[in-house]
Amino acid sequence: MSAPFAPLERFIQEKMAETLLPGVALALLQDGRIVYTRGFGARDLERGLPATPQTRFGVGSVTKSFTSLALLQLQARGRLSIDDPVERHLSLPLRAPGDEPLRLRHLMTHTSGLPALAYAEAVIRHHVGASARWVPMSGADDLRTFLDGAEDWFLARPGERWFYLNEGYLALGAVIERVSGLAYPDYIREHILSPLGMTRSGFRAEDIAGDLDVAVPYVINREKRQIPSRYLFSLTADGGLLSCAEDLGRYVAMFLAEGQGVEGSILAPDLVREMWQPRIRTPFARRGPDGPEPAGFYGFGLSVDPDFLGHTLVGHGGSVLVFTAYIGFVPGRGAGVALLANGSGCPLNQVGAFALALLLGEDPWSVPAVRAERLLDGLTGAYETYRGTMRATVRRQGDFLVFEVQETPQEQITVLIPDGLDASALDPDHARFVALQAARQLPVEFIRRDGDLDLIYERYRLRRVGKA
Repeated sequence: MSAPFAPLERFIQEKMAETLLPGVALALLQDGRIVYTRGFGARDLERGLPATPQTRFGVGSVTKSFTSLALLQLQARGRLSIDDPVERHLSLPLRAPGDEPLRLRHLMTHTSGLPALAYAEAVIRHHVGASARWVPMSGADDLRTFLDGAEDWFLARPGERWFYLNEGYLALGAVIERVSGLAYPDYIREHILSPLGMTRSGFRAEDIAGDLDVAVPYVINREKRQIPSRYLFSLTADGGLLSCAEDLGRYVAMFLAEGQGVEGSILAPDLVREMWQPRIRTPFARRGPDGPEPAGFYGFGLSVDPDFLGHTLVGHGGSVLVFTAYIGFVPGRGAGVALLANGSGCPLNQVGAFALALLLGEDPWSVPAVRAERLLDGLTGAYETYRGTMRATVRRQGDFLVFEVQETPQEQITVLIPDGLDASALDPDHARFVALQAARQLPVEFIRRDGDLDLIYERYRLRRVGKA
């Protein structure tokens, strides 16, 4: 155990135990260099093989940053401009409202105005056996056919509104192929992976054939069983990269060095910085002292949080259900993290935020998402009224609490929602929630005093008496 990172190691292990995540691999960067790597848990449960910093996993949508980086490289070489209309390079059956040109930059920033069409969700869920829906998708021709008829689904003009669109990045991959003359996986290998020394990264089945340090992908189902699954090689520019923690650490180091890799610069610093300039506000908000605050923006293939414990946090997550990933870094501070896992259910962006807080010398428990989750967990348990005349349980369900009374002819189950997005709603000594009943709002309070935790629910005062 590395003493400075012991709290992070415990945090990761607790999250893995809580979510049944089989394996995790991690790389941390300080002063722009990889200073710590480690694997947690198993890359293969059946054979008892440990996860390592060299274990290959799928990175999901972290791939999108590679796609945007490739487009900026092609712009620097004069092969295209990100302001080009998409139709200059790729014929798609889409016409935006008002006949406004749909440009490459709109797809890079998820601002096409077209909501997600969920092709990737259908492909991934079918692949792991979770859905019978199937979308045959392999290359630009299939994408063109799939998009034929989607024109009526536009909800905004290009550049106006953020809608995360996997289909847009699939189209960008096709543009890279048309302009470069290389298959997308080959372009990324030749112009990004190889110059960065990312020798254990690639897209194809042959890239991992015969490799003994490859993670088994797992589906963690509703019954909390870890079921071995299969690799998904049909995704490309939107989420198909396979990599390991050490390689992704080198990729994060490139951003912290503003384009510099082990074999020289892969992109000019000013263009690298363009990737994390806030282009569009995302719809998410966080709890603030005066109410909801914008939680972030999107750049070119990267998310931007302008106020992460007083710093700017840049990163991206990824999930294909059987694999999840996260990269994050703080420009100008040299701090970065890369995380990979062979399962889903544990928010790796939260683990990444915990790690970055440690690297920055901040209290990791003050990270808003970590703090909120810790408080919610601290309110769960078994509650009773005076002399145990009625018993109820409170359990956590994602970002909510669930209040249950089972001692009735019909089980009473009520969802408790934090009362607003201001920080005071989750005061650990007086947390405020609301429940909805018969189209009415009911205030619910958790009050901690003198070592006791009381729940005020409608006419009742209940005291926590133990675990649920």
